[in-house]
Amino acid sequence: MDKKYRISAIVLLTLLFGQLGIYAQGIEQQIDQLLTEKYADTQTGAVYFISKGGEQIFKKAYGFSNLEVKTPMKTDNVFEIGSITKQFTAIAIMLLEEEGKLKTEDKISMYISDYPNGEQISIHHLLTHTSGIKDFTRVKGLGEIATKELSSAEMLDFFKNEPANFAPGEQFEYCNAGYIVLGHIIEVVSGKTYAEFIEENIFKPLHMENSFYCTHRKVIPNRASGYNKKGEDYYNSRYISYSIPFSSGSLMSTVDDLFKWQKGLKELTILSEKSSEKVFTNYQLNNGEPIEYGYGWHIKERNGVKVYEHGGSIFGFKSMGVYMPEADIYVISLTNCDCNSPTQTTRDISDLVGSALQ
Repeated sequence: MDKKYRISAIVLLTLLFGQLGIYAQGIEQQIDQLLTEKYADTQTGAVYFISKGGEQIFKKAYGFSNLEVKTPMKTDNVFEIGSITKQFTAIAIMLLEEEGKLKTEDKISMYISDYPNGEQISIHHLLTHTSGIKDFTRVKGLGEIATKELSSAEMLDFFKNEPANFAPGEQFEYCNAGYIVLGHIIEVVSGKTYAEFIEENIFKPLHMENSFYCTHRKVIPNRASGYNKKGEDYYNSRYISYSIPFSSGSLMSTVDDLFKWQKGLKELTILSEKSSEKVFTNYQLNNGEPIEYGYGWHIKERNGVKVYEHGGSIFGFKSMGVYMPEADIYVISLTNCDCNSPTQTTRDISDLVGSALQ
């Protein structure tokens, strides 16, 4: 959908919401119209989910989950969620802090003795993308290891000796490598693999039964296939070892499970109020400048409304989640092609629902 159409659709929806009032049925019809148009010219698809006040008001699938056999997308399809994984990594760190096994102000040299400049970089710096560590996605030779199964320590060895981009706390620079360091620390401190820790301490307590650490070998019921698009042609997504994105982007889930995740965070099911406040704080650089990022979430104001959000992108998949805490509105979108980003549409829908149901 081009920019002109999107803007026109938003104006139309705003007018229609005003006419239809606050009835969820009317909202569902208009959002469905918008999304049907967005995915009308694509073969791949998406699933969108919206809740208000902890209750589902919209859930629908569009397009195909598998192009080779033309399987229609279903609302319970499992998608790779890319960098939304960072939310889970951040909460895992907070759970370990609550257990007294680490502190966010700890320097990473306490857990990785040979990490360069580790006595200056804190866990807090890693969580907030202010560590100065060079992202592994920009390190020469990534293609050579992309299909290899590496331990978290071996993955650290790939990038840890790269020159730092800046001193810790001096700048904000989104960094997947920092979240890989966090995943390694989780393994060191807990004595479990990252996948085991997330499964036992987050997925199971929240009954997220269709969420997993990504795997090529295990049969995952309702798994959506991922695709790339070049010109008019679709291709199966590139093969990558999930040990490469690791704790920065290697989880998979469904919209229903991610709703359980958001609801569990809101209701403090697995995390204390004190820890939750730390997670959803807009932190600052050394000079006092706000960075619009907490621990695993972008913390923003849009049209005067506070918003927690994060997107995800991994070969063949894109995702976006937006939460408006004051209105308790959650919008999550999962797609199976990196050709049709749901980011702006998800933001637009959250704004529209917020305006219609305030």
